[in-house]
Amino acid sequence: MVKLPRYRQIAGDLRAKIVSGELREGDRLPTEPQLQELYDASRNTVRDATALLVNEGLVESVRGRDGGMVVRRRDTLTFHAHRAEMPAGKTGETDAWRSEVEQQGYEASQEFQLTIEALPADLAERLHVEPESSAVLRRCVRSINGAPSSVQDTYYPMDLAEEVRELLSPRDIPQGTTRLLAERGYSQTGYYDEYVSRMPTPEEAGLLALPAGTTVLVHTRTGYTSQRPVRVSINVFAGDRNRIVSTLGDAAVIAQFRPEEAAE
Repeated sequence: MVKLPRYRQIAGDLRAKIVSGELREGDRLPTEPQLQELYDASRNTVRDATALLVNEGLVESVRGRDGGMVVRRRDTLTFHAHRAEMPAGKTGETDAWRSEVEQQGYEASQEFQLTIEALPADLAERLHVEPESSAVLRRCVRSINGAPSSVQDTYYPMDLAEEVRELLSPRDIPQGTTRLLAERGYSQTGYYDEYVSRMPTPEEAGLLALPAGTTVLVHTRTGYTSQRPVRVSINVFAGDRNRIVSTLGDAAVIAQFRPEEAAE
């Protein structure tokens, strides 16, 4: 068996304490001198170990007189991809993401932006339009308990937006765009989902305040009516604070064994 470098051994021991709950959210790690003594290691080795944990999003440095490292708070959202187009509950709210957040006991907020963009070839192909065709881009930067969590970019063909003029509104749509389109005769009856994990772009890293080395989870959904594709939604989730799940088959059977998966 290959022996791990000393700094990775130290990081592994600290990581295990965090995962087990021995070190909890907000707890301070021992100071550098204490870690050096505890692990009989040099300052550089200890710093390499804690830097690895910072890159993994497990700890963060704190400012102030005492300084040091603390275990990061991680509000992890479970996003149910199979429920992403379902109207939510009794309030009439149809924003699936907001409903997910609130059902899991967190506070949801988002910033909205609208622009007109030229479609790159891959998105144009999904929407069955010519490359560089104009499209409406509706962007939501979404936060959980005030911390950025994901970015949703949804592209609509310009001819569709000119017919359904609300898509051109520089404000959020209260009933959600899925229900709006259905009301206007564009009920989406099929979806094609793609999932990928990758490193973030510089823009994504900035929008999501990602620690160095943190990946993103990308969920791309193309929505279809019986006549045409009408939108492409790209959800970029911070990899250290989200997980995506999906169930197939009889949801009632699954809910017997996993009550948390029951739809509201």
